[in-house]
Amino acid sequence: FACRGAACYRLPGPRGPLCVFRNQLPRRNDTYSEEPPSEEPPPGPAAAPPRRLRGGAALCRVCGCLGPRACGRCRRAAYCGPEHQALDWRRGHRRSCGQHAAGDDSADAIPEHNEFLFPEYEILIEPEEPEFPADSSVDPDDEQGAVDTSKDPKEQQELRATGSAAFQSLDEETLEAMAKHETEEDKIFQIFKERVAAEPEQIIRYCRGAEGPIWVSGENIPEEKDIPNCLCGAKRVFEFQIMPQLLNHLQVDSLGESVDWGTLVVYTCADNCGEGNEYLEEFIWKQDFS
Repeated sequence: FACRGAACYRLPGPRGPLCVFRNQLPRRNDTYSEEPPSEEPPPGPAAAPPRRLRGGAALCRVCGCLGPRACGRCRRAAYCGPEHQALDWRRGHRRSCGQHAAGDDSADAIPEHNEFLFPEYEILIEPEEPEFPADSSVDPDDEQGAVDTSKDPKEQQELRATGSAAFQSLDEETLEAMAKHETEEDKIFQIFKERVAAEPEQIIRYCRGAEGPIWVSGENIPEEKDIPNCLCGAKRVFEFQIMPQLLNHLQVDSLGESVDWGTLVVYTCADNCGEGNEYLEEFIWKQDFS
């Protein structure tokens, strides 16, 4: 779960406005079939879409949390509290309230509240190819300090003069430390780019308990002591990481502000504790680009 507000991502702490939960269902359970669904469409005419389930807990139409409060007029729209009820009323429920006949599923349609909810997509899962593409545009020998030929010669000369004067004001020890830091950062980010180049649209990398995450920077990498044990006492191990490419799909851009991260790394209980319908909170680490 993540907040849509860009300001929240500047909060102190390793995870920012993020939290992750795990639900440990056995393969044989009362909710899902133990066999995956067929990828082939069934023969014959397409079946009618299933009707919306009438059972289960009422959920808020705005945020999806438990909705014990109901609209006093239609008694069908549920809300978590008066704030979201008022918001949904202004955003269109006042026009549709009480206009639908009994049994009409459109009365229960969930409106789009983009200021709270992210869009939903299907995630395609495939194994990663071990080889990198031969025509990768990533050049490991490309120097970060190459001259930008898009600028005219006079502007380039002024930039060099300004940079030279700035570096002359620094002592040798500081310059050496800066150069070493930039070299290490370039190397780490280069590894990240090379691994991502094979699947540039990848949004999640899953590799539980084996190879660790691919970091985007040498800074803010957690040590073992930074990752708390599970409530059951077992250690937490790396399970998957969320890539920055996901930001392109979440419609989070706004004028002057945007939700942002370099990568989000999720650690879960090594013993897979808990079963049934219980949700257990796990640990997430947020790393930004250097």
